[in-house]
Amino acid sequence: MLPAYITHADCSLHEMGPQHPECPERLAAINDMLLIKGLLDYMHPYYAPLATPEQLSHAHSSLYVAELIDASPTEGYHRVDPDTEMNPFTIPAALRAAGAVVLATDLVMSGEAPTAFCSVRPPGHHAERSTAMGFCFFNNIAVGIRHALTEHGIQRVALIDFDVHHGNGSEDIFRGDDRVLMCSIFEQGIYPFTGENAVGPNMLNVGLPSRTGGEAFRTAVTERWLPALEAFAPELIYISAGFDGHREDDMGNLGLVEADYAWVTQQLMAVAQRHCKGRIISCLEGGYVLSPLARSVAAHVKVLIGAD
Repeated sequence: MLPAYITHADCSLHEMGPQHPECPERLAAINDMLLIKGLLDYMHPYYAPLATPEQLSHAHSSLYVAELIDASPTEGYHRVDPDTEMNPFTIPAALRAAGAVVLATDLVMSGEAPTAFCSVRPPGHHAERSTAMGFCFFNNIAVGIRHALTEHGIQRVALIDFDVHHGNGSEDIFRGDDRVLMCSIFEQGIYPFTGENAVGPNMLNVGLPSRTGGEAFRTAVTERWLPALEAFAPELIYISAGFDGHREDDMGNLGLVEADYAWVTQQLMAVAQRHCKGRIISCLEGGYVLSPLARSVAAHVKVLIGAD
């Protein structure tokens, strides 16, 4: 029984212009690094399916989904916010990205895979229930979590978000849902300028000042996240895995390194072993400079699949 590696070629067809940081080359860099490190030898590959309208409706309004699909251009680009655009291949890519987390949920809950990593794009954690923004169209993790709650009878899910940017979309979708504990660490004072004030008791937000580095990150995990996770005792853990907090990534300035991502994954794996039968599903979010992105994903995946 091998961990699942879920991706799809459609995810590389979506692009937002030659200079846009959220580029197709991100997935190629990750795949190449996992191949070089030999980690793909210990994972079972799966093609991401298209998420269905019903699956999307668990996290997004049906009107929003219909309007977004209708806005898909036949050529060129359609802008949905100042830094987010659609090309003719965006909708299939976004449907694959959400569908990947649904498939990961089914595989992990059925026991076909102990853990899963979804190497997909566009990312999702900024997508709110009725709004596309911040490079995101559908909230991939939220679609998967709601699938677990509605189709698999899970009662308690932990959503971990260590992207350098606060996951405002996930917060919007899960605020007040006491079945979901969302734990996030992000850099203060940067896009999307949210998260400083938690919107509900199921939100544990830790904003860190710029240039705090790995020690402060690890302290926040140890002192804030881990006690809350132990008290909540999740049955399943999802990770919004953004790697733009790396010190070589200019989208943020937290100063993290590969060892920090490996360490936090180890802590989450330990929680999963105690409460979740080891079940963790991770999905790519940010990370925009190719080399540190690929290295950080490899460090994360190595722990996730038990190869560390």
